[in-house]
Amino acid sequence: MTVPPQTLVAPAAPDTVHWLATPEALDRWLASASHDHPLALDTEFERINTFHPIPGLVQLGLGPDLCLVEPSVAEASSRFRSVLADPAVPKLLYAMSEDLELFRHWLGVRLRGVVDLQLGAALAGAGFSLGYARLVETLFGETLDKSATRSDWLARPLSDAQQRYALDDVRFLEPMYHWVLGVLRERGLEVAMAEESERFAEELHDQENPDTHYQKLRGGWTLKPRQQAVLQALVRWRELECRRRDMPRNRVVADAALIEMAERLPGSHRELRQVHGLSPGTVRRYGEALLALVRDAYDTDNQSLELIPPPLPRERQEHYKKLRNIFKKQAEAFDIPVELLAPRKRLEQLMRDRDLERNAFFQGWRAALLAPVKREIEEILSL
Repeated sequence: MTVPPQTLVAPAAPDTVHWLATPEALDRWLASASHDHPLALDTEFERINTFHPIPGLVQLGLGPDLCLVEPSVAEASSRFRSVLADPAVPKLLYAMSEDLELFRHWLGVRLRGVVDLQLGAALAGAGFSLGYARLVETLFGETLDKSATRSDWLARPLSDAQQRYALDDVRFLEPMYHWVLGVLRERGLEVAMAEESERFAEELHDQENPDTHYQKLRGGWTLKPRQQAVLQALVRWRELECRRRDMPRNRVVADAALIEMAERLPGSHRELRQVHGLSPGTVRRYGEALLALVRDAYDTDNQSLELIPPPLPRERQEHYKKLRNIFKKQAEAFDIPVELLAPRKRLEQLMRDRDLERNAFFQGWRAALLAPVKREIEEILSL
């Protein structure tokens, strides 16, 4: 891990916990914010038996000014929504995927100007998917109290330990941001953190499209095109039903059952009951709808359907390994995790497309890093 020559000075914990108790107070706090500081942002939520996360708390920071906000207060603040959606206001988060999902569902806001410091830390040589507490301890020499990690964030009142834990989640974000930026400037990768954060946020947004979610069921690649069209229809129905009932996917219909239905193409309730994982109650509740989906999707023109990519054939596996080794050497040369420089799904897609000119590997911050080995990559793709 790339670390500073000496431990950074830890930002002081506030003497008292500051709550913004009304939407007006939150609006004033945001309006008076100095443009010298990015907005540090985190949330606490619950998600056990629901499809959508339930907001429990919002934590905000501008420099040393840290505060806690009840979800009802944040929800009633129009300025809070506008700040979240403003790309000109940098938002510092750490491992931001669930936070972005929460704000999209809860407030109907798609965050812009996001900076994921977990991605930034990886680009700075700290390692792939490094936990927040571990990076805080490495950079600042402070061990965070994790006792409140799995506590109930919907119950009130919050304990003092919960409130301090919540503030710690934003207390280190800005100094962490400045450390990451300093390292990235030295490496000539200053724009990489913003580019990668924006790309990651866009991918998360695209994954919520119910029409394309079937592609995440990788086991469906063995199905024929018309069966995959059925799978797409079934998965889309499940996504919408889960959202409507606010239930986890497997509580409605499991992935394996959807794939089996698309393979068997049941035409009656009796045939539906033979699908593994479909309970009698599920058949009673959804049977007619599922049978109609199977029938209609199978009869619909599916020529434009994007098929689930199969695993690389055996003869291409050796070429894939050689290709990954090239990326791995470049990643090691720049002290960047290969999982970030060249995610497996992207590499496999590159092996299928064999098209470098339009490939994301040679756009943005990756282009300069991979330019010296572009010819080697082309040679392998041509095999």
